[in-house]
Amino acid sequence: MALDDQDIRRLGRCVELARTALNAGDEPFGSILVDEDGTVLFEDHNHVAGGDATAHPELAIAQWSAANLSPDQRARATVYTSGEHCPMCAAAHAWVGLGRIVFAVAGAQLGQWLATWQAPLPPVATLPITTIAPHLTVDGPASGYQDEMKSLYKAKFAP
Repeated sequence: MALDDQDIRRLGRCVELARTALNAGDEPFGSILVDEDGTVLFEDHNHVAGGDATAHPELAIAQWSAANLSPDQRARATVYTSGEHCPMCAAAHAWVGLGRIVFAVAGAQLGQWLATWQAPLPPVATLPITTIAPHLTVDGPASGYQDEMKSLYKAKFAP
């Protein structure tokens, strides 16, 4: 599915959340959950700096949606995120039955940048979302955010 202006605007909010995370000393990832009418239901950024390496916004969205939305509402919702889901978050997304995922930067791209900077690689493989959850509808990466996200990642991860 082609990304429309609303998709691009919502990804912009995710990048803002990623910047907020970085400014708070955390890893730069941000995500939002939008219902079928376009209402933002939940937004968050990484909170891994506190020591919980699973404190990803995509996982928080999956947990929140399971507690607060019906299965039908979850299926019609869209998750927007600055970076492609890691395997943990992709699995959580699929298990709770969330709908479409739209992301700005691919996990493989982040992995390439980390390797170029000789930075530590993530402890799990940077697999495409659809490798973990093949039946999800996924759109990304989105053009227009690569340079900004690269600079945020570099500020956090480059030695």
